[in-house]
Amino acid sequence: MSQHREPVTALGAPAAIGPYSHAVRAGGLLFCSGQIALDPESGELVGDTAAEQARRCLENLGAVCAAAGAGLADAVRTTVYMTDLGAFAEVNAAYGSFFEADPPARVAIGVAALPKGAQVEIDAVVALPG
Repeated sequence: MSQHREPVTALGAPAAIGPYSHAVRAGGLLFCSGQIALDPESGELVGDTAAEQARRCLENLGAVCAAAGAGLADAVRTTVYMTDLGAFAEVNAAYGSFFEADPPARVAIGVAALPKGAQVEIDAVVALPG
C-alpha cells in the first residue's frame, strides 16, 4: 500500500458492491465513494422515495466519515446523482436536514440509471480534522 493514500473501510456502512474502497484518505482529504441506499446489515436497497433513499445515502456516508475520524459536517463537496430530477425538491429537503449550517459545495446530476435500481447516489470529499 502506498503511503500517500490509505483506503478506509467502514464497518457501519454497507459492503462495497464492486472493486472499490469505501473511501481513500490522501493529502488531508477523504474521498468517499458514492453511497446508494443500501441497508448496512442486509445489503438490500431501502427507501421507497428519493428522499428516503437520500437520507440512507447520507447515513451511509456518515458511517464512512466516522471510520476515518471525521463527520459529514467536514464535507467540502458532495455530488448527488438522481434518476429523476423531478424529485429534486424532496431530495434537497432531506439533504438539507443533514447540513443545517455551512453546507458543503454540491453538484446535482441527472443520470439514466444507478446500481441496484437506486434512485439516488451521493458521494463526498471530506476535510479530515487536523
